[in-house]
Amino acid sequence: MGCVFASVAGIMVFISLDELLPAAREYGEHHISIYELITGMAIMAVSLILLA
Repeated sequence: MGCVFASVAGIMVFISLDELLPAAREYGEHHISIYELITGMAIMAVSLILLA
């Protein structure tokens, strides 16, 4: 079950990046969106560690 969840999460991240990064480039702020993506992933990892 964990592999299925990991696969779905990977697909969701790919689709998000594939759609959102080109849109962010149009507005000239694509670096901020990448930083926020990394920050969000770090927060999720820390919450998983603390709540497990």
